[in-house]
Amino acid sequence: MLKLVVLISGAGSNLRALLDASADAEFPARVVAIGADRDADGLALGEEYGVPTFSVPFTAYPDRDSWGDALIDEVRRWEPDVVVLSGLMRLVPPAVVDAFSPNLINTHPAYLPEFPGAHGVRDAIAAGVTQTGASLIVVDNSVDGGPIIAQERIPVLPGDTESSLHDRIKPVERRLLIQAVLDIANSHLDLKELARS
Repeated sequence: MLKLVVLISGAGSNLRALLDASADAEFPARVVAIGADRDADGLALGEEYGVPTFSVPFTAYPDRDSWGDALIDEVRRWEPDVVVLSGLMRLVPPAVVDAFSPNLINTHPAYLPEFPGAHGVRDAIAAGVTQTGASLIVVDNSVDGGPIIAQERIPVLPGDTESSLHDRIKPVERRLLIQAVLDIANSHLDLKELARS
């Protein structure tokens, strides 16, 4: 059984999809803990699904590196096989990447390397492109530049807003994430090999 720790900053829609998937006894992965960098709404999913939660508030530490060290200690307690950044709206410091990558993965609402960073959907709308996408990557020390696990194109429709486009991207992100977790658990995807290539 693949053990996942999922880190969030917000409501945790991708997290909910993973929790729903892992409620199936046949699904070969379990979320063993949910962590956040703030008092995130998604932490309530822990109580709903009976999964332990923790918080490592960024504002409680003097700098990003100190926060990262505390985050490493907390995540390691759960001995995860894979750490999923699921809407964690903060760049993790290099020590976190060194501790967990390549078993550190992140969803992104764009077809990378197009539109990296925190505003991928807004940037796609502003650029006037006719298509964008969703990506799942191995986290490295770049900004959304790690090895690509999976990605899919999504059309930008006339009249799309940031919100309407993001609403169409999210289900694709969830599907890519759940499929990748399945593939990792079933040894069809080797993150170490992907990171080396």
